[in-house]
Amino acid sequence: MEPFGIALTTLVLFVSFGFMVGVLFGFFGMGGSFLVTPALLVMGYPARVAVGSGMAFVFGTAVIATLKHHDLGQVDYKLGGLMIVGTSVGIEVGRIGVFYLEDLGLASGVIGITYVVLLGAIGVFVTRNALKNDGSSGSGGGHHDAADDEIDPDAIPDIAKKIQSYRVPPMMTIAGGIQVSLWMVLGVAFATGLLSGFLGVGGGFIRMPAMFYLIGVPVPVAVGTDLFEIVFSGGIGSFLYGMEGGVDLSIVAPLLAGSALGARIGSAATSIVNEDDIKIYFGLMLLGGSIAVAFQQAGDYFAIEIFNTVGFALILLSAFMVSGAVIYSTVTEMRAQANASVPSAD
Repeated sequence: MEPFGIALTTLVLFVSFGFMVGVLFGFFGMGGSFLVTPALLVMGYPARVAVGSGMAFVFGTAVIATLKHHDLGQVDYKLGGLMIVGTSVGIEVGRIGVFYLEDLGLASGVIGITYVVLLGAIGVFVTRNALKNDGSSGSGGGHHDAADDEIDPDAIPDIAKKIQSYRVPPMMTIAGGIQVSLWMVLGVAFATGLLSGFLGVGGGFIRMPAMFYLIGVPVPVAVGTDLFEIVFSGGIGSFLYGMEGGVDLSIVAPLLAGSALGARIGSAATSIVNEDDIKIYFGLMLLGGSIAVAFQQAGDYFAIEIFNTVGFALILLSAFMVSGAVIYSTVTEMRAQANASVPSAD
């Protein structure tokens, strides 16, 4: 039996993988295609299909998560609209680059190496900061609880304050009354759009930190606005790749079936779990993804098939580890709250 034209075991694998990535998407506000696209490359799909299908998956999952963040009032539509403009141009440039490299027979190798460097660098950064800040905050609940709070100037990174000090007109006011140059916003949007089109990622795991560290957008608004922008970047990218035959619905449909539930669970967890408890696992997940793609690249270069298998297993392990940590922490916190609400019998 082959529903969607693929083997049943592959279908179950895609649904399960989509669920795990959906949990990560809902909780961290990041698309998770930095796991999906490498996984498809490891499975042997052509570069344009891996990138295009990853982009389509991002689009569908972003729609689900953005609706939740809209209800929480965490979307800056003016900022999001400007990000869409810069991202759209970047996606087109990145897409042209992929097809050019594919014609040269270099696409899979270049995309894979870029993933190794990018995921590894961000993984080290996130893990290092998570370890350094571990235990420094005792507050519970996710970062979304602070959406309506007054913005503390001390919470704005120093580099963002430095960038904001260069008042290159035209200036614009973003959430919290922060003023920043329009050119910085468009520059961040173009760079992340370039990554989206080239790597098949929504750009969230780059854009959301960039919005916070480089522009100074409050974290809750950065997450919500990022997801809003991903809806458009993912939609544009999916359409462009689909026109070139780069979107395989037999891959995208089961992935979305799993992520539809996972994204809701991840979004709900943000109001229950302290995100600081999960950040170290997120950093390790990125490192795991980096190592997995490195194995795949080595397997292709040295023609060692077992390296491809190890790489694919590491990608699955990374997603399972972090999504499992989110669900476990959610259940544990809910039990603790339930026990605390039960009056003691004296």
